[in-house]
Amino acid sequence: MIGLISATAAGTAARDRLATAWPGRTRVYDGPVRETVQRAFAECEQLVCFLATGAAVRLLAPLLADKATDPGVVCVDEAGRYAVSLLGGHGGGANSLAAEVGSVLAATPVITTATDATGVPGLDTLGLPTEGALAAVTRAMLDGAPVTLRADTVWPLPPLPPNVRRGGPLGGGGVAAAPLGGDEGGAAGHAISGTPKAVAPHTASPDRTRGPVSAAPGNGGPRVLVTDRVVDLGPVDVVLRPPSLVVGVGASRGVGVDEVYGLVLDSLGDAGLSPLSVVELATVDAKADEPGIVGAADRLGVAVRTYPADALAAIDVPNPSGAPLAAVGTPSVAEAAALAAGRGGELLVPKRKSSPEGRPAMATCAVVRRAPRGRLAVVGLGPGARDLLTPRAAAELRRASVLVGLDQYVDQIRDLLRPGTRVIESGLGHEEERARTAVAEARAGHAVALIGSGDAGVYAMASPALAEAADDIDVVGVPGVTAALAAAAILGAPLGHDHVSISLSDLHTPWEVIERRVRAAAEADIVVTFYNPRSRGRDWQLPKALALLAEHRTATTPVGVVRNASRPDGTSHLTTLARLDPATVDMMTVVTVGNTATREIAGRMVTPRGYRWQSEGTR
Repeated sequence: MIGLISATAAGTAARDRLATAWPGRTRVYDGPVRETVQRAFAECEQLVCFLATGAAVRLLAPLLADKATDPGVVCVDEAGRYAVSLLGGHGGGANSLAAEVGSVLAATPVITTATDATGVPGLDTLGLPTEGALAAVTRAMLDGAPVTLRADTVWPLPPLPPNVRRGGPLGGGGVAAAPLGGDEGGAAGHAISGTPKAVAPHTASPDRTRGPVSAAPGNGGPRVLVTDRVVDLGPVDVVLRPPSLVVGVGASRGVGVDEVYGLVLDSLGDAGLSPLSVVELATVDAKADEPGIVGAADRLGVAVRTYPADALAAIDVPNPSGAPLAAVGTPSVAEAAALAAGRGGELLVPKRKSSPEGRPAMATCAVVRRAPRGRLAVVGLGPGARDLLTPRAAAELRRASVLVGLDQYVDQIRDLLRPGTRVIESGLGHEEERARTAVAEARAGHAVALIGSGDAGVYAMASPALAEAADDIDVVGVPGVTAALAAAAILGAPLGHDHVSISLSDLHTPWEVIERRVRAAAEADIVVTFYNPRSRGRDWQLPKALALLAEHRTATTPVGVVRNASRPDGTSHLTTLARLDPATVDMMTVVTVGNTATREIAGRMVTPRGYRWQSEGTR
């Protein structure tokens, strides 16, 4: 809950705007300011104070306890010009809250945390639990000091700066340090021109030794360790806990929370595994509401995943039993559920029973380590104007440690990338190779962004990439503003009714197929936007397509021609089906042909939402 506090009429007006914009997320506090701040501080996860920063500091200072538990606080000035992240920028979420407040109130977010100011991702903002010398290692990263990253395997982390270099695997022999985001050429962020080539990153092989592992703390300087295992930390070490462990749990009816929770902790501790890396408890459907299992999951801060008994019964396990078969219909609950939730991962802890004093065990558990899954974001950049690049697309570009794209598209957004991002770029004609490269990098465990213009799913990179990708990586689609939509906004409202986009390029589609689609659109009286209408080597397809449309539409049918929509050198003009000169069209142009109801009104191209067109005199 976000507490809203104001002291003046102007602050109250802005406060009420936030409350209206965020129903259900906010709670308005009225009354004397000191009392309301104290109540809100105790009751809310975040605060927005419409107060001077000095007043807010004096009111908040006596209440501060610990940065891990204090709420995030944003302070907005009297005029609503600035939203200042005052307290708990990372841990309390005040930085992101300041940006949200700014978007609602048209205020400028003020973020002063060093990592955000320099573009270096804060280790406490990666969504992974941390332990150790977080502040000291972060400072070393910011200062450019050598920092070593050691990991059991590759996880899809965002790009870390070039001074963070990968060392040997935990528990294994040391290897020469390499840049974390580097390629075979050595330098992080190196651009590969020409045909893209998948780069083989250094991937540490997991050490399968049970029990605590020594990470050999010593004289090597600051380190970032990524592991689910218990490790010995040095004074300038920080460990990130990846979401790698799933715990399968079986239980008798009425089992207590303490018994389940204690069994899980004991099993993890004896195996040298951290409970902070547990991502979920898994069990059979019949135990979905078992209080002991649900309570243990709550203590661990994870969800409970359940599976049908017949699905668990089909999983081969090392320790089947007749008791669960008779009780819930599967010879294994703990091991089978852990293996099901572990997505083919390694069984680290076979079935283990609880050991209460003086009575039979009522709980069993097993632990599986999931293999890490890389992440592929297919990102649409929009038609080219920076203000038509969506905030979600910009966030994905900054999240990716590997960027794959057409060289001219990479140039458009290179300034948005974090330091240390590895860029793999190539020219026109290498679309399939780029798709394969992006998928291969994601399979290697990286966070990858594959970029395309407009919407990446419309005549762009999403199709070849998803045709290549299997279910072994996570795929995220990020929509973008298409060229057709950008052109339509410039022309007026040509897409007000049914419309279709057709590419006239026969490089991938036989002309016979394209012609059949154009004829169908013509006969159906659908507005048509032509992509890839004409190039130096393809100069007859557009005249042919226009002739097909002319068989069903009048010569005066409006036609919009937009080149480089939304860009500084963009041009547009309205003409008609009879007067359009194909020689004025190229590959950077989209051509929109209206239907029989489309009209030119005040220099704009308009297709009505219905076919009952009103005359000019009655409008």
